Amino acid sequence: MSGGVDSSVAAALLREDGLEVVGCFMRLGSDDSIEAAEPLDHAEACDPTQIRIGHQGCCSLNDAADARLVAAMLDIPFYVCNFKKDFGRIIHYFVSEYNAGRTPNPCIRCNDWLKFGKLMSYARTIDADYVATGHYARIEHRDDHCQLLRGADHHKDQSYVLFGTKRDHLPHVLLPVGSYQKSEIRQIAREKKLPVSDKPDSQEICFVPDNNYAGLIERQTPDEVKNGTIVDRNGQIVGEHGGHQHFTIGQRRGLNVSLGHPIYVIDKNPQTNTVTVGLKEQTLGRGLLADQTNWLVDPPGDRPIPCLIKIRSNSPAVPGRVRTTGQDSLSVSFD
Repeated sequence: MSGGVDSSVAAALLREDGLEVVGCFMRLGSDDSIEAAEPLDHAEACDPTQIRIGHQGCCSLNDAADARLVAAMLDIPFYVCNFKKDFGRIIHYFVSEYNAGRTPNPCIRCNDWLKFGKLMSYARTIDADYVATGHYARIEHRDDHCQLLRGADHHKDQSYVLFGTKRDHLPHVLLPVGSYQKSEIRQIAREKKLPVSDKPDSQEICFVPDNNYAGLIERQTPDEVKNGTIVDRNGQIVGEHGGHQHFTIGQRRGLNVSLGHPIYVIDKNPQTNTVTVGLKEQTLGRGLLADQTNWLVDPPGDRPIPCLIKIRSNSPAVPGRVRTTGQDSLSVSFD
C-alpha cells in the first residue's frame, strides 16, 4: 500500500471479496537517506513519526500516513517493510545507466527487485498466498499458466513496468484494479469514503526531491558529469552542454541551440561526451536491439513472429516482428 488511491482501492476490493488482507508500505527513503540503517528481516509496526523518508513521490512520509489511515478504515493489519538499503541498489542503477548514456526507468527496477522480489519473499514468511498491487494491468489465471495482460484503461496501462516479473511469480500476483478505468477507481474510493479518493497521481521520481535528476547524478558521481559539445550529424560543433546526462534520445526542449528549425537529440556518446542533434525524421529507426529480456510467454526463437510493439509507455503500438538473438537478447524490426 503506497498511500495512493489505486493501492488503497485494491486493498478495499480484496477485503470486499472476503480475502484476508495485510497492508504493507515499503520504506524506501530519498537521496538524503541513501546511507540507511540495515534493513529489517521482518516488517516493523507502523509509526509514521519514525519514518524518515522523502516528501514526494510514492514513498513519502505523507504517503505512509495515508496508507496507515486507509488500512485502519479497512480494518486490516498494516506493516512497514524497511527496504531502505535495498533501495540504494535502484539509485545506483539509475546513476550508472545515465552515465553509460542510457535513459533508465527506476520504477521498473523497483517492481523487479522490491515489490516482486523482496516483498514477494516477505509474503512467504507470513504465509501469504499472493502479493497484490494497484497496477493497471491484468493477470489471466488459466489451468496450466498465467498471462500478463494490459490494463482495461489503456491510458493508464502499466503492464510494461511489470515485464521483469518472474514467470513463476505470476500465479501469486493479484492486480485488482486492472479491470477498471481510473475514473471508476476514484468513484469506488469516494463511495467507500477513502480519504485518498482525489489524491493526485505521483509523477516524480521519489528519490529526486528537487526533480533535478541530473543534479543527483552529479552529486553521486561528480567526476562523471562534465562539459561537452553538441554536434550535428556531420560532426560540426553547434553548441555546448553541461554533461550528456542532461539529455535523452528524442529530446527537443532544453537544448539551448538555435539552428533556425526544430532539432532533436538523435544520439549520445558517453565516451566522447558529445550529444548529436538532427531533424525529427533522423530520430526514426527501422528496428531495435534489446537485452535483459524476461519472457512471460514462450520465446519466439530465431524465426520472426508478428506482434505489436511499444517503445515507451505513451507511444502507440505499431506492427513489427520480433525474434530472439540469444538467451538474453532480441531484435525488433518495424513494419
